[in-house]
Amino acid sequence: MNPEWWHWVVGGIALVLAELVIPSFFIVWFGLGALFVGLLALAFELSLTAQLATWTIASLAMVWLWFRVFKQSFQRTRIGTADGEVIGEIGLLVSAVAPFERGKVRFQRPVLGAEEWVCLSDTAIAAGERVKVIAVEGSFLKIGKA
Repeated sequence: MNPEWWHWVVGGIALVLAELVIPSFFIVWFGLGALFVGLLALAFELSLTAQLATWTIASLAMVWLWFRVFKQSFQRTRIGTADGEVIGEIGLLVSAVAPFERGKVRFQRPVLGAEEWVCLSDTAIAAGERVKVIAVEGSFLKIGKA
């Protein structure tokens, strides 16, 4: 019993639509692999073994491409990661900060996933000053004058 080409197409569409119900962004690749096998089965006479092998290889290749090539280019939030990239960033102090008081600093581009952060300082700095990130302490940025 060899599945017809349209079995693969219907199964592929079902798997792609299942991705809408189960948002894992993983099932879609198996659906696209089934659509690929359906198109190949329409063009060529393939045995069941060849169809299943093609579906497995195509699906795994698409999953591999997604994780190796395309997913790396997505902007990721770096909240909770090492602070090495943040230290030295320059921002504008939105609200004044003093020792043992919190202020707010805003950056031109997001730093650790946000444009505005609550900050601490060892010295008093007036609002509107340019400041530099010295350290990350918990969920606060420690700043100093730039």
